[in-house]
Amino acid sequence: MGNNYWAHLARHTLLVTALLVGGATYARADNPSMMKDFNFEKPTFVHDLPFAKYKLVLQVSNGNQKLWNLTLNNAQNVMDNLGQGNVRIVVVAYGPGLLMLLKNSTVSERIAAQDAEGIEFDACHVTMEGMAKKLGHMPVLTPSAVIVPGGVVRLMQLEKNGFAYVKP
Repeated sequence: MGNNYWAHLARHTLLVTALLVGGATYARADNPSMMKDFNFEKPTFVHDLPFAKYKLVLQVSNGNQKLWNLTLNNAQNVMDNLGQGNVRIVVVAYGPGLLMLLKNSTVSERIAAQDAEGIEFDACHVTMEGMAKKLGHMPVLTPSAVIVPGGVVRLMQLEKNGFAYVKP
């Protein structure tokens, strides 16, 4: 098994350990998180795509479900046209757009299918904290969502590192 597998396993083990000793305010145990090891200068990803020649980040900051579907269609079209192993696609959701990544979202099945194809879905922790104040608990995300410290910061990080940036 490759180094990336072991690194991924180690991250998850550390996350579970942190949650067991009181880190539950940072992330849910069932979602991968970049809360502890986020480095603006060196982006990390959940999918190992060593041969990806193209990089795309899509922003979702609107609660309009038609725009969510447009974003998912755009991501799929890019992947279909450039090839699954040739493109790294990250969808970053924050503000009202975070509703797209909730466990019971109308697009959660599409998100799971696209995650299985290698598309990453990032959830803004700042927005999650705001939602938690209203809900009384952290929102439950689709298992495919990766928690990042801030949606806008993640967008800036990826754009700085050569990602084409699209806001539908």
